[in-house]
Amino acid sequence: MRLRSRVVTFGEVMGRVTPPGLLRFSQTVPGPLEITFGGAEVNVAAAIAFLGGEASFVTALPRNGLADACVRHLRGIGIDTRHILRTDDGRLGLYFLETGANQRGGSVLYDRDGSSVMRAPADAYDWPSVFEGAAWFHVTGITPSLSAGAADATRQAVLAARAAGATVSCDLNYRKKLWTWRPGARPRDLAEETMRALLPSVDLVVANEEDAAMVLGIHAAGTDVEAGRLDVQAYRSVASEIAAQFPNVWRVAITLRESVSASHNNWGAMLYEVPTQVARFAPLDADGAYRPYEIRDIVDRVGAGDSFAGALVFALLTDGLSDTATALRFATAASCLKHSVWGDFSHVSRGEVEALMAGDATGRVRR
Repeated sequence: MRLRSRVVTFGEVMGRVTPPGLLRFSQTVPGPLEITFGGAEVNVAAAIAFLGGEASFVTALPRNGLADACVRHLRGIGIDTRHILRTDDGRLGLYFLETGANQRGGSVLYDRDGSSVMRAPADAYDWPSVFEGAAWFHVTGITPSLSAGAADATRQAVLAARAAGATVSCDLNYRKKLWTWRPGARPRDLAEETMRALLPSVDLVVANEEDAAMVLGIHAAGTDVEAGRLDVQAYRSVASEIAAQFPNVWRVAITLRESVSASHNNWGAMLYEVPTQVARFAPLDADGAYRPYEIRDIVDRVGAGDSFAGALVFALLTDGLSDTATALRFATAASCLKHSVWGDFSHVSRGEVEALMAGDATGRVRR
């Protein structure tokens, strides 16, 4: 990897609470629940760490045993935790996930009000120290959705990253259950106002098949996300319009998920290069036409988009993977594999990703 390759992410890490397997909460409560950790930005850091990259995660956590366990876990999987702010104000946020199966969709319940990230002021973070020697900074639309203070911290972090010479990427990541911190404002309107103020400082925009519509009002013609139907070619115009509205953006990446059911998705992605106005898709068939991965019997789809973003950043910073076509193929294969891994984090190695890129999709046992 190149000398200057450390990636910084900033956001909220939460406790993830789930029933075992595919059980519903009504089947297991009272009774055992499984607790892990996750959150969009820490998921990106984890993906980079598992691929062999250098990732630093910045957040705010309370001083208690549960937060200590979280920090130890992140450190144990290779994430740099030096810049995590520990505070006496706030708590560890939680989210409760019920995994869907077949025609029953999954559901998420947030319990994150009053978290340390929501309460920490923007000037509590030592941004110059955080970005010293950093090559890349990644944020999402989730952190600024939490509170006015978290939105301000995200804005200051992006400006500090640019001042330090780091490339900035932002995953729009619209969450309709969030964006409630301004009384009287519609969540979508608040999201658009906030993210439009942030994007002029962003180099790479990442989105899923509906984020641009929900956050920026830019729609892909011929697409019905709820019905699982996408006109993938229409996303060229979506990316082009994003670039036209934000001239600083030089790449736009969009993941393309077609939900046949909760257990069966088609998965691919597009990467648009603004200077050349070329849109590339992955994966491709033997004739060079777009043909998404058909993912059946999904283990866990949560965090797949984050694993795409993490793998894309890793590839763009890594010799041998950094050309646009290869980076896109790598990121799409990595995020495909994430669907086979339980939990928010993508426990996927570079070797496994490159094997899938080379056509090894049989899932045979390696002895």
